[in-house]
Amino acid sequence: MKVVMINDCAFIGDTLEKYFPEDIAVHKIRRTRGLFAKTFGIGWQILRAKGNIYHAHYLLQDCYIASKLKKHPLIGHAHGTDIRENTKRFILGRIVRHNLKNCDMVIAATPNLLETILKYNKNAQYIPNPVDTTLFYPLEPTENLGKLKVLIAGGNDWRVKGTDKILLGLKSIIEEVDVSIIKYGIDVEKTWTLSKSLGLTLTVLPRVTHAKMSEYYRNADVVIGSIGIGGTLGMVALEAIACGRPTIAHVSSQFPEYKEFPLLDVFTPERIAEAILHSKDRSILEKETIYLKSYHSPSIIAKRVAGLYENLLEAEHQRV
Repeated sequence: MKVVMINDCAFIGDTLEKYFPEDIAVHKIRRTRGLFAKTFGIGWQILRAKGNIYHAHYLLQDCYIASKLKKHPLIGHAHGTDIRENTKRFILGRIVRHNLKNCDMVIAATPNLLETILKYNKNAQYIPNPVDTTLFYPLEPTENLGKLKVLIAGGNDWRVKGTDKILLGLKSIIEEVDVSIIKYGIDVEKTWTLSKSLGLTLTVLPRVTHAKMSEYYRNADVVIGSIGIGGTLGMVALEAIACGRPTIAHVSSQFPEYKEFPLLDVFTPERIAEAILHSKDRSILEKETIYLKSYHSPSIIAKRVAGLYENLLEAEHQRV
């Protein structure tokens, strides 16, 4: 079976390919930041591509082009902002709705997307994101007798990542923590200004490659992912847990998929501070690790996706 993987998001496509059965060959079509590559270039690649299955990550232009070029069976893989934000916009909303209606199947990477997707396509399901355990795996931390080393890893975005709430939470336990933050996101300057006004000293880390992120996770005692909108486990949180570090994120109890996760509904400064101190309890990491292995195993998820491919091909053959 040949799968044409169009675009990628959070390296999910790369991880799936690594763990697919040997009988699945993947042809990747990647976009670059160039204007030509975003439009005619990627369109030309999709036109020329030949496969048994077309798997488009992110339900925007690339998926739309594949649909218009009659590339089927077509799977649209929704990753978050494409559904949560863009369905509300005039032009992008039309593109996303078209894709939802015209994909043969839609995968939701997080459970909060499924309700919206099902309004347009009943052949949809939630499949958790896989974590590449060849890159992200635990190493024993060095003994730390000083302050708790906290890594803010979710990016400087107050609305989506809740960086401002994290800083306000850290303020209340300022004497007990050493805080590092990665320099990226739309609210970098606002974050520096707020941290200074709160008397917080931040160790600023440069952006690194995806694989190098594991070093940042392992150098921390506790990692903070996204605390903002969505209420779901993002890849930062999942990767940090895979690296053997207790991780805090806004994981909403309204989703039954997360009922076994040990830290739920952490989204206020007070709860953030409480969760940071509570993370010293080794049972937190143990429960997070059990959850990760149960629901985000790359081999299990790759097998599930491969099964979807088989089902789509069988349905296609029956129609013919």
